[in-house]
Amino acid sequence: MGELLKHVDSPSDVKRLSIKELKQLAAEIREFILTSLSKTGGHLASNLGAVELTLALHYCFDFPEDRLVWDVGHQCYTHKIITGRKHQFDRLRKAHGISGYPDPAESEYDLFKVGHAGTAIPCAIGLALGEQIKQASNDSDPRRVVAMVGDASIGNGLAFEGLNNLSLVKRQLLILLNDNSMAIDATVGATATYFSRIRLSHTYDDIRKTTRTILEHVPKIGRSMEGAVERIKKHLRMVMPPSQLFEALNIPYFGPVDGHDLDSLIQLFTALKEVNHPVILHAYTKKGQGFSPASSGPSKFHSTGPFKMNGDAVAASGKKGPPTYTEAFGDHLTRLAREDKRIVAITSAMGGGTGLGNFRKEFPERFYDVGIAESAAVDIAAGLAHSGLRPVICIYSTFLQRAYDQIFQEVALQKLPVIFCVDRAGFVGPDGATHHGVMDIGYLRMMPNMVLTAPATEIEMGLALEFALHQDQAVVIRYPKDSVPEARLIGKACEVPFEMGRSVSIGDVADADVIIVSFGSLLSCALRAQERLKQEGRRVGVINARFAAPVDERIAALLNQGKRIVTLEDHRLACGFGSAVLEMASQLDLPEARLNAIRILGAPRKFIGEDARRQQLMDAGINADTIVETVQAMLHPTEADERPDARETIHAQTRAGGGSA
Repeated sequence: MGELLKHVDSPSDVKRLSIKELKQLAAEIREFILTSLSKTGGHLASNLGAVELTLALHYCFDFPEDRLVWDVGHQCYTHKIITGRKHQFDRLRKAHGISGYPDPAESEYDLFKVGHAGTAIPCAIGLALGEQIKQASNDSDPRRVVAMVGDASIGNGLAFEGLNNLSLVKRQLLILLNDNSMAIDATVGATATYFSRIRLSHTYDDIRKTTRTILEHVPKIGRSMEGAVERIKKHLRMVMPPSQLFEALNIPYFGPVDGHDLDSLIQLFTALKEVNHPVILHAYTKKGQGFSPASSGPSKFHSTGPFKMNGDAVAASGKKGPPTYTEAFGDHLTRLAREDKRIVAITSAMGGGTGLGNFRKEFPERFYDVGIAESAAVDIAAGLAHSGLRPVICIYSTFLQRAYDQIFQEVALQKLPVIFCVDRAGFVGPDGATHHGVMDIGYLRMMPNMVLTAPATEIEMGLALEFALHQDQAVVIRYPKDSVPEARLIGKACEVPFEMGRSVSIGDVADADVIIVSFGSLLSCALRAQERLKQEGRRVGVINARFAAPVDERIAALLNQGKRIVTLEDHRLACGFGSAVLEMASQLDLPEARLNAIRILGAPRKFIGEDARRQQLMDAGINADTIVETVQAMLHPTEADERPDARETIHAQTRAGGGSA
């Protein structure tokens, strides 16, 4: 740890430094981030680019008395380092450590727990309006508000909705636009092109001249701002085109300025924090600044696992592990697209993350990245489907939630054959609660004209896509951020083509007393539990459900045959696959004793923090040990276990879970 950084535990320590020392501190923070993330992994490139902006903000404003709101919170590492959390970076994105995103549970300096884009501007408007109302009623001292917007968030629809309502604010509000030309992949769309055109048309000297012009015309503290903005815009027109985008919305705009020039940033923030109405400051930064592998390949270093540094380079990783579900999806979609010219792929700033890299290279004319605009992505897919094509829309589960209304209105209601490939379904590991995909079954299966599937293996991924391409309604294919199981663990049973609402039995089910019904990627976990139970002499069968909507009627019918059922899913207990089985069973007019022969294993109704995905599954009781305990309790209940209150205790214990997944 650098000599200056050793003594920085709060923003007050930063404020005591000279500009020269601040520049040294910035270098030390970059080195600290690199060293820490080489051991833990995390969001590297974006944080290397935001060091000076963050230091200058804390130098000029008085957080947490003033209010700082982050957009796409993964660029907050410098903020965390200088607000007392640097000693916890060895536990970054790990259990009992610190989040990779702002988290109010960690620090008073964090206002919102945030991991989605587009939220900072409208939240900041709310904070500013709150201060506006309080100040009018009791003449309290104003608390300044800053929204830190970056990584292409400004192109998100919610950000524009916020800008459209900025006129509500009649007091100070600074929107800091951290423009690094990148989201996770290179930014796309008209907004990104517009900013890129501004960026490419200006030299470094142009940017320095803009900064001087702003500083020359912003009044000193205590003087009136009246007329200052117009004087600045008049002079800026003489050196470079102002941002017509923001001027058209009647929002005072300053920039672009150099986001790595600490001296100028501090002067700008000191002046602009006294402006008594909303303004936008547009700063250019370099994603991956200070580390050439990240600056030359920011997409690769957006979010990393641990890595080995060799000077200013990264050592090659070891042998490649088994393929992931994402890779399997990308390979199968590319294969199928060679045969089916109707296939079009759509993503929301996640081309690489969703496995579409090869598809994009091979079929650039059939690939669309719409940026951080999930709602628009769904409606574009609806239009493509209406035109007779087969759009495959690839979005992480947590981000697909943002397009709920469009899925309902433009796809399900119209009965259009859009294929939703829902990546990162279930627990996602170190990204934590903001990114888990444990609600998608619930919010999707309630819609008519929607089919929900989940492949358990690499082969089933291809079979699910082939099935989806032949349907005349929407099909959802959900899968986790995880490796596919080895084929030898599953056998040949899952290699038969998908049939609507049909499950697949693994081995002998007819003679089994208990049937483990697994939905999706947890099939190998169910098979491990089955093997352990067989060694104890238990007669246990396994079914690969394949569908959560429609559910195979034969699963609930097993209850009529005297079977006991344990359902298994990587989803919330509420509204998930197990709930769908219970709903179906309730329609069979079964005696109460038979309805009591179902146990559901899934995620509890609480937010799960950062950890390895494997551990998150174990903590939620979604593992082989819990399956074994649940089956044992069902086969040999004690007299006390038969009481309703005791059954609830068993349910709670099995969900708490533990042991090997």
